[in-house]
Amino acid sequence: MATLVELLRAAGCVFAEEEAELLTEAARDEDHLAELRARRVAGEPLETVVGWARFHGLRMEVGEGVFVPRRRSEFLARQAVAQAGRGAVVVDLCCGVGALGAAVASRVPGIELHAADIDARALGYARRNVAPYGGRVHQGDLYAALPAALRGRVDVLVVNAPYVPTEEIALLPAEARDHEPLATLDGGPDGVAVHRRVAAEAAQWLSPGGRLLIETSARQAPLTASALTSGGLAARAVTSDEFHATVVIGTAPAA
Repeated sequence: MATLVELLRAAGCVFAEEEAELLTEAARDEDHLAELRARRVAGEPLETVVGWARFHGLRMEVGEGVFVPRRRSEFLARQAVAQAGRGAVVVDLCCGVGALGAAVASRVPGIELHAADIDARALGYARRNVAPYGGRVHQGDLYAALPAALRGRVDVLVVNAPYVPTEEIALLPAEARDHEPLATLDGGPDGVAVHRRVAAEAAQWLSPGGRLLIETSARQAPLTASALTSGGLAARAVTSDEFHATVVIGTAPAA
C-alpha cells in the first residue's frame, strides 16, 4: 500500500513529507487521517484541510470555503505595523479570516482593532483570530459594516481586497480557483474595481494624516494609486522583492 507521502507526491504536492507530517498531527485518529488525506489529494488547500495557516509568525484559523492568507500579504502586514503606534485605531477591511488585523495587533500593543467583511463564514474565523487582541468584528459591505463612531478616527486602514482581473481567474492555481470564494479573488475587469470603491470613501473614515494601505500588483499599482489620489489621498507605492508584493499607501490630509 502506498504511504501517505507517496500518495501526496503522486497528487502533485511538492512538499509531500512536510504535508504528511502536518496531516498526521491534525488527525484525531486513523479514520480522520484518511478523511484529511482524501481532501488534500482531491486538491483542497492544505491550510483548510488542517484548519490553520501560518501568517506573520502566527497560526490563523481557517476552514473550507474561505480565502487562505498568502505569504505575500505579510509585506502588507509589515507596512501596517510600521504605520501603527500604541493606541492607534486600526481597521482590517475585507478582512477575511482577520489575518492582517491580528498580525498588526500582535506586534503593536494597545491598538483599537476592528475587522470587517461581508462573508459570514470568514468572519466566524476572524472572530477567533482577533479575539486575543480584543478585536471587534463587523459584517457588511465595505464601510457599511463599520460603526459610525469610527468615521474620521481610523489611523490605519489595511485592505487586502480582490485584485485579480476577471478574465484571469481561470489562470489561477486550482487550489484558489476551485476552493476559495470567487468574491475574494475577482477584482473586476482590470482588477481594481474594489480598490476604487475603497478609495472613494476612505478620506471620510481616516483620521487627519491617517493611512490607507492596499495590497495590489506591480502591474496594477498605478491604477490603484490613481484611485487613491482621486479619493483625496497622497499616494505612493512600495514593493518587496522578498515577498514579491506591492502595497500602495494613501495618506489623508493633515488637520
